[in-house]
Amino acid sequence: MVDLSKRKLFTRRASKTQLVYDAGQRLPWAQADSIFIDGCTQCGKCIDACETKIIIKGSGGFPTVDFEKGECTFCESCVNACPEPIFRPTKETAWKIAAKINSTCLAYKNVECRTCSDECEPTAIQFSFGVGHVPQPKLDSQLCTGCGACISACPVSAISMTDCNEDSNASQ
Repeated sequence: MVDLSKRKLFTRRASKTQLVYDAGQRLPWAQADSIFIDGCTQCGKCIDACETKIIIKGSGGFPTVDFEKGECTFCESCVNACPEPIFRPTKETAWKIAAKINSTCLAYKNVECRTCSDECEPTAIQFSFGVGHVPQPKLDSQLCTGCGACISACPVSAISMTDCNEDSNASQ
């Protein structure tokens, strides 16, 4: 079994349990990190099967999602291609992540840009108009599927993914 805390020693990452691996986002429907990493043979079948080519070899050779390359269409190809039992049933929610718009967003700097909402199919990102400034982004995390389409579209990389479980735990 892989000890994730020892991997963090070499990457200088915080020892806090994270949804995000060292080099990217975990795959949709992936089981807990310890189960996924222990069972993954790094065969690359999920990488080859990904229709949008966003699955890459990440830290230690484990597959991760790179939203800078595009979005997840939830096609289930990665799950179906994998010969190992490291995924949850696809009838469940793919993952509990949502987009987060950071302070570097152009609209927050009074520059007109709505690229993220143009790419957001579930319309989780809307823009509200106000006097004296360009329209400001509003993210509805209940509508956000975590597909990542907004990330690759953002010209200033102002959007990231956040673990919804961590947000709800932090507010308690």
